[in-house]
Amino acid sequence: MTQTLPLDPDAAWKAFEARDRHSDGRFVGAVKTTGIYCKPSCPARHPKRENVVFYRTPEEARAAGFRACLRCVPDAVGRDRIAVARAVALIEGADEVVPLEDLAAQVGYAPHHFHRLFKRATGVTPAAYARGLMAQRAARALARTASVTEAIYEAGYSAPSRFYDGGAKRLGMTPSAWKRGGAGVTIRWTVADTSLGAMLVAATDKGLCRVSFDEGEAALRARFPHAEIVPGGAALADLAAQVVASVESPDRDRDLPLDVQGTAFQEAIWQALRAIPLGETRSYAELATAVGNPKAVRAAGTACGANPVSIIVPCHRAQRTDGTLGGYAYGIDRKVALRTRERVK
Repeated sequence: MTQTLPLDPDAAWKAFEARDRHSDGRFVGAVKTTGIYCKPSCPARHPKRENVVFYRTPEEARAAGFRACLRCVPDAVGRDRIAVARAVALIEGADEVVPLEDLAAQVGYAPHHFHRLFKRATGVTPAAYARGLMAQRAARALARTASVTEAIYEAGYSAPSRFYDGGAKRLGMTPSAWKRGGAGVTIRWTVADTSLGAMLVAATDKGLCRVSFDEGEAALRARFPHAEIVPGGAALADLAAQVVASVESPDRDRDLPLDVQGTAFQEAIWQALRAIPLGETRSYAELATAVGNPKAVRAAGTACGANPVSIIVPCHRAQRTDGTLGGYAYGIDRKVALRTRERVK
């Protein structure tokens, strides 16, 4: 099992106390009084701190004379990660969506169990992961081929109808509009006043496509050069008000519609960010692990930086492993203010 970070006993104990599922697979805690070792999220009653030692791998714990906990089954964590990694490789190497039953059989799990396991590790289901890859391929193909139909087949769709059912919706516009650089898509925008400064809110008919500070119409036109950019007016007023409310009163859950796109990895990171409970944070390493690629710590940070809808996808809840804030596209002061409002611990 590969370790991405040095083992810090104090940090490990904090994760152990919090039963942090995101730390599973990074280390195990061994209890000297019982002779067993557990994964960090083990639901069993916690022993005293002085009775616990930490090891990087289950193998190290077994070599020291400890045996695996029968309740949390820590040895299965490594097997789960290997299975998810293998499944990702199978999905990425396939020309079309691999049925869940076939995918699970190839990695040695029951379909319903592997479905939950894959989603927990990556933030998306196997089918959604595959659709994201195919839509990404379609976007690249549409940019270089003369025929929309040719691009659809090149991306791996069995028929144009399959693309229109899934890929076109993911891209947020028709494939012909995508081919023309977004021509024909209408984006409504407004700049709203918030206590953290002027905020650009822009949306297509499908949902928010840009939420940012210190930007205006010019920045929007640079990002979407071939779309029709129009003032929001009454059509955008309610949605913009909800976005502003998310800045001023983050304690209320607002499931606002989005029309954004990124790579499959970026979108998985954005989903992982949206899953962070109010008042909590995640390190870039934890985000990378949550989407099934623990080595992609730097890429997770880059995905946070590429977030097109700040606040709604709360990239301000991401931080470095040592607890320092890292960067923020709109200034560290705003990041601190947002986290203070959310009562980040």
